[in-house]
Amino acid sequence: MKRDELRLICPGWGGWDEIYDKFRWNVPKRFNIAYSACDRHAESSGDQVAVYCENDKGKESRYTFRQIKRLSNQLANTLKHYGVKKGDRVGIILPQRPETVIAHMAIYKLGAIALPLSVLFGPEAVGYRLANSGTKLVITDTSHVELLESIRDQLPDLETMIDCDAANGFWSKIENASDQFTMVNTLAEDPAYLVYTSGTTGPPKGALAPHRCLIGNLTGFEMSHNFFPQEDDLFWTPADWAWTGGLMDALIPSLYYRVPVLGYDGGKFDPEKACHLMAKYQVRNSFLPPTALKMLRQAEDGRSWNNVRIRSIMSAGETLGAELYHWGKEAFGIEINEMWAQTEFNYICGNCSEAMEVRPGSIGKSYPGHVVEPVDEDGNVLGVGEIGELAADRDDPVMVSGYWKNDKATLEKHIGKWWGTGDTGYKDEDGYIWFVGRKDDVISSAGYRIGPGEIEDCLLTHPAIAQVAVIGVPDDLRGQAVKAFVVLKEGQQPSETLTENIQNAVRKRLAAYEYPRAIEYIDELPMTTTGKVRRIELRRTEQKKSEH
Repeated sequence: MKRDELRLICPGWGGWDEIYDKFRWNVPKRFNIAYSACDRHAESSGDQVAVYCENDKGKESRYTFRQIKRLSNQLANTLKHYGVKKGDRVGIILPQRPETVIAHMAIYKLGAIALPLSVLFGPEAVGYRLANSGTKLVITDTSHVELLESIRDQLPDLETMIDCDAANGFWSKIENASDQFTMVNTLAEDPAYLVYTSGTTGPPKGALAPHRCLIGNLTGFEMSHNFFPQEDDLFWTPADWAWTGGLMDALIPSLYYRVPVLGYDGGKFDPEKACHLMAKYQVRNSFLPPTALKMLRQAEDGRSWNNVRIRSIMSAGETLGAELYHWGKEAFGIEINEMWAQTEFNYICGNCSEAMEVRPGSIGKSYPGHVVEPVDEDGNVLGVGEIGELAADRDDPVMVSGYWKNDKATLEKHIGKWWGTGDTGYKDEDGYIWFVGRKDDVISSAGYRIGPGEIEDCLLTHPAIAQVAVIGVPDDLRGQAVKAFVVLKEGQQPSETLTENIQNAVRKRLAAYEYPRAIEYIDELPMTTTGKVRRIELRRTEQKKSEH
């Protein structure tokens, strides 16, 4: 199987407009991610490396497509032994390591639903997602087994934990299992994975993605990496494989095209280590969020980029901006292709410097097969330069099935035939889309989309806090940072010690990236007549401060 045969788009079609007009979806009735991203390559190119992995101690490993197929078959049989069947939810709480890839493939083969969860999550964040999804089995490491044991009484559906670090854990359990497995013949519409995304109010919502979502990701993936794949391509991203950005903007699509992926289990992003990895493994393609690019830029003094031979960079998660775009062009000798998407509607809009003029600051155009327009509240498409809610046509293979156990929230996203993203923007006279801002209160920080509701709920459990509101404020490094406005209970006084105590509480219970980097103590919150917090007023106040 040649690489050209794996593409959905032919580079010979010409420029952007011609490619967009010629492209048509061909989604089969039956489709399984594990077969398309692993087993078919094991049959044709089994000895090719699928995954390189390295950890912070320097331990290296590599796995071919044939090995991934065999090991995922063994794990699928092991999961079946534990009673996992089609439609069951299986949690994965692991960093970028081989077991993560094997677990995803095994779960898809069973027709079960993968629930990837970030290793940064604390007990409250993990507990809610596992309980809400009714997860039956979790594949994780020793530290998270201990975390899960501490909240086991909150997880009535959880029956089994498989520890990838224990002597009698993951590898021991699959060792004696059969390496022959008959894959469930899934429909393209059957659910494959469940990713929780925070909203503006209330608890996080689970976006349920069917197997066809992989196909829907591919046109944007190909074009954002300048007609991916090409000879010698190798992909790496610092984005966690537990998020859509790491899973469906990097890992799974690369494997679909039979391109090796590098996984690095090394904790926080380190720009020096990133350069070392890209040079050592000859990384040719990467998804680098703007925050990672900013950290690379800040650390570049005295460093030579001569050993980095990157061919394509896609950036998303927050606004890239013209300054960072031009720096990337100078540092790497390539144009960074900015992309715009959401967990619920991924890889729908962006740039491709090989097929179009990149206009720094614009998020590009609708990728082939997708339609994105600014619309008004009735779903009417707005004219050139008119700001509206950026919405995507719901007749699209990349769209999720809906929110898990939350039909109301799903329907609230519908604007006629459109899916409302909550982002606002406009189109210029040449069809380029320009992002303006959020319609709601979601915070975009270092590539993470953070809902204030979950943080506020966590903060309200603190014994010193009476009321709280959380917003995003401008941050040079992260795009936005979390800020909390706190009304203390009677008798409590602000102090540096109290601030640190509040911040640590969020770090431990939710996630490190969700803690409020700034806390302002106020006497009362701005409220509506119906008792709702007016976050928009808090944002306006912050804006005035920044202007002065």
